[in-house]
Amino acid sequence: MKTQRSVPLWRDVRFWWVVGQVLVVLLTAIAIAIFWSNLSRNLQQLGIQFGFGFLNSQAAFDIGETPISYRPSDNYARALQVGLANSLRVTVFGIVLATVVGVTAGIARLSDNWLVRQLALVYVETLRNTPLLLQLFFWYFAVFLGFPRLPAHIQLPGPIYLTQQTVALPWFHVTRDTDVWLLLLSANLLLVWAWHWWGSRAAAPTVPLLLKLLGTLAVTVAIALIIFETEILGWDAPRIVADSIEGGLQLSPEFAALLVGLSLYTATFIAEIVRGGVQSVSQGQWEAARALGLRPSYILRLVIFPQALRSIVPSLGNQYLNLAKNSSLAIAIGYSDLYAVASTTYNQTGRAVEVMVLISVTYLSISLVISGLINRYNRTVQLVER
Repeated sequence: MKTQRSVPLWRDVRFWWVVGQVLVVLLTAIAIAIFWSNLSRNLQQLGIQFGFGFLNSQAAFDIGETPISYRPSDNYARALQVGLANSLRVTVFGIVLATVVGVTAGIARLSDNWLVRQLALVYVETLRNTPLLLQLFFWYFAVFLGFPRLPAHIQLPGPIYLTQQTVALPWFHVTRDTDVWLLLLSANLLLVWAWHWWGSRAAAPTVPLLLKLLGTLAVTVAIALIIFETEILGWDAPRIVADSIEGGLQLSPEFAALLVGLSLYTATFIAEIVRGGVQSVSQGQWEAARALGLRPSYILRLVIFPQALRSIVPSLGNQYLNLAKNSSLAIAIGYSDLYAVASTTYNQTGRAVEVMVLISVTYLSISLVISGLINRYNRTVQLVER
């Protein structure tokens, strides 16, 4: 019987793969050690000791927009939290608005209507090829600062008031009975989940999940309004009171300009992603759906778009990350985001390294959360396809 000869270690691919990984780790550790040694030596020469104790010192500067409570007497940690809240507010609302506008523009680019298709083309090509900073300047100085100053104002249906000081919109507000409604909704959603789980285990025809959720919402609202006589949400419309605007949702011109500029700019890239994703679906799917007698709107919504999501979502995540990173341009128009507050912090404290570390870790965390959600969606799609 012929014995199999063992492969020499230096000719084993697995051995060199492990050696390569170890070398990369060692080189990375050496580079980090060199950079840290150089940084420590430079800080010692300047008489600065690396540390984050300065975060407990009094900030002593004001912030224009404070979605959470803040006073100049608070410490730097609280000021950075306010900046982070402002950045997250722009990012979250910007992602929602950019997605809605981008998907609409992307579908319009494929419309059979010549006028709609050309308008979408002009929008995408114009804004996508114009620098974002220039667009932010346009929205801030030419549009929102072009509104009249109080007591003069522009009133739109709603009512919506446009002034240099604020953009006031009607909005909901929480009442003292909202917690009762949320408790009822949570209980009903738990029952729906149990009902849906039992139906899937029984392998019997059941009511679609969407109808269950809509029915649950209707029952919850009926119980809250009729039985408990509660007010779910209050409607707060802005109003003019003594040459000022009170009530409603009031947006500063800096926040409004940043939100509109970021959203419309990012939406142009999302539109092209959506257009490419829809066109990646084979023509046979369109023909098969038409053969079944489906309307064009149903074909796109029920057949084509779900298949296109597989190629749309990964690229969509990159645009969400770009929107989050581009929000740092808020400093150009005076919006107090995380980077603007951090700039004031290290100008006052001289702790540029520590502040930059905090900013980098924060933006990295936001990017990892968005990337994690996109990867989770991709894994779910792969499991469903298997």
